[in-house]
Amino acid sequence: MNSVTLVAVNAGLSEPSSTRMLVDRLTDDAVAVLQSHGLSVDVRVIDLRDLAVDVGRSLATGFAGGAAGDAVRAVQDADALIVATPVFNASYSGLFKSFFDLVDVDTMAGKPVLIAATGGSPRHSMVLDHALRPLFSYLRTVVVPTGVYAASEDWAGTSGDTATLTDRIHRAATQLAALLTVGSSARAATPQTSEPDHAEQRAHAGEEAGIANFARLLAGD
Repeated sequence: MNSVTLVAVNAGLSEPSSTRMLVDRLTDDAVAVLQSHGLSVDVRVIDLRDLAVDVGRSLATGFAGGAAGDAVRAVQDADALIVATPVFNASYSGLFKSFFDLVDVDTMAGKPVLIAATGGSPRHSMVLDHALRPLFSYLRTVVVPTGVYAASEDWAGTSGDTATLTDRIHRAATQLAALLTVGSSARAATPQTSEPDHAEQRAHAGEEAGIANFARLLAGD
């Protein structure tokens, strides 16, 4: 059985956190779909609130150290990411951005990423396309077509639209799983070479898989 590593980054600060709740639901759905395709999934959830001090120190020194360094390496080595942030001042949180400022761009090429955000009002949903998607495009990742935004009312049983949120979660998780399934097959078919060459081929295979899968998704298959 092929194995993939899925890392979820949660930028929620409160406890309990609606952002962490969204991360958990997205992760559970993605794992279920991947397992249905015969893949074994190694999951790690990174809570940035626990790394805030190390992230600040790492930015000051220019080197990701301590627990933040371990988390950055996990993100760089992951086969795919699920990332979620609360909306602060119409964008992602400062802690979220600071963490990804520590990531080596060259390690992110072709990596499938599912973007998500939470906020108090549905009016903030454009943060997905105006802030998160450009950030991960700059990092040269492959962002799944469906981003998931959850407003406060989406979690309520008597207001909002919990059915629609559930549908969005499942659609996004399915798209992420589709990218991972294709990418896993492409990487398995890639000949083993030296470490630098293998990393470059792995990124290239991921990019090709992402492009092919986007075409299939847009075609409605």
